[in-house]
Parts: sequence; structure tokens; C-alpha cells
Amino acid sequence: MKSRSQKPVDNVPRYMGTFADLMTLLMCFFVLLVAMAEIDALKFKMVVRSMEDAFGVQRPEPDDPEIVMGTSVIKQTFSTAAPKETPLSTVRQASDSDKDALKVDDAAVYEAARMQTLMDDLTKKFSIAINNDLLSLEQLPDRIMIRINEKTSFTSGGAELKTAFLPVLSLIADTLAELDDTFIVSGHSDNVPLRSGNYRSNWELSGARATSVVHALLRHPKLVPSQFRIEAYADTQPLKSNSTEAGRATNRRVEIGIVNNSP
Repeated sequence: MKSRSQKPVDNVPRYMGTFADLMTLLMCFFVLLVAMAEIDALKFKMVVRSMEDAFGVQRPEPDDPEIVMGTSVIKQTFSTAAPKETPLSTVRQASDSDKDALKVDDAAVYEAARMQTLMDDLTKKFSIAINNDLLSLEQLPDRIMIRINEKTSFTSGGAELKTAFLPVLSLIADTLAELDDTFIVSGHSDNVPLRSGNYRSNWELSGARATSVVHALLRHPKLVPSQFRIEAYADTQPLKSNSTEAGRATNRRVEIGIVNNSP
């Protein structure tokens, strides 16, 4: 004899209502989790390539590159449609050269992700200096560029650093000390000839300013001279036109490049 709690109503047990509500809530919960999830494309690509490298998967190449032609009553010859991938594929062991290429590609993807993370960290650390127009940041394909404005960092026509800029340079040194990269410090100027007798040309002035920045950075105990390279460009690499005062002021700068050493 069945108890009253187990008696079905219209051939449906009573617990099915509670069970259906529970399943619906669980489905909504997991849908919300998927909707709120963020996928890091670079990390996902790194994981996929690592798995391909581990399993040695390589797409098979067709033995006969020629497309088979067919006939019909209406037209004697026609080209077949584009082939579609079949669900079954042949898995072949990748050669050593393919593995080396995958490793190099994985290293490049990892280095790109690292440089993007570094760019985000620098933007946060230097936010006050950027807002005060003391320096600016730019991410290039092979490096991250820290640009120091001449007006706020150097005396007019000279290579001596202003005292007010030294705390910002100390913050830059603390940040560079955490990295093992190569740093290229380059000096730039506008196209106006020098009137002072201290330097023969803008080449000497731009090089002297880059040297002053390197000397200031090397005061940090964790930075070593072998990490630095000094370059002088004078007015050969302007960011803006030298026809206006604002453009010339932008071109007078010192850049610290954090070089991406990946292959």
C-alpha cells in the first residue's frame, strides 16, 4: 500500500515540481557564470599551442593538389565546391623543425602578454607624473617607451636635470630595477641651431641629455651599466612638425625604451 506522500497526481510524482525548479535555478546560475566570465585571448592561445606541441598534432597535407573535375548534363565541366573539414582527421607526429617553430611562437605570445602586463603596471605607477605632463608612455611592437619631456626635466639648452624631476626619475629607476630587460636611452631635439657655446650641435646636446638620465638611473644599486645603451638622434626623429613651438617642444625629449628581447 502506497503512502499519501508518494501518491502521484496525474501520473506525476509531487517531487518533480521541486526537482524542476532546482534544475532551472542551476541552469540559470551556470548561464550567469558563463556570461560574466572573461577569457584572456593571449593566455588561451598559449594553452592551445602548448597542447598542440605536447600532442604533436599537425594538419595533413593533400597528396594531390589538383581539384577533381566533374561532368553534368547541363555543363560538361565544373569545379567542385570548397572542401569541408571532416570530423575525422589523421594525427601525425610533428617534426623537430615544427616543434621548434611552435616553441618560438609560444615564446613570442608569452612575451607579448608580458609586455602588455608591464604596460598596464607602468600606467598605474606613473599615473601622477603622466597627469602632470612630466612624462608619457607608448607601447611599440618591440618595446615600451617612456618619454621624458624636456621642459619639465632639463634646463633650457643644457643637459643638467632639474631638481624637481629627480623624484620622478627615482620612481622610474625603482621600476626598471625589477626588470631584466635591455634599456635604450635616446636623446632627441628640435631643428633649431644651438646658440650656446656649451655644445657644438643638437647631436651633442641630445647625447648629453641621454647620458645625464643614464647616470641618474645608475644611482640605483640594482641597475647595472650593461643593461643600458645610449643613442643620440638630434632632430632626425621628430614626433611632430618643427614648424610650430608646440611641435618643437614635443620633439625635445629623452626616451627610455624597455626592449622586448623575444625572438
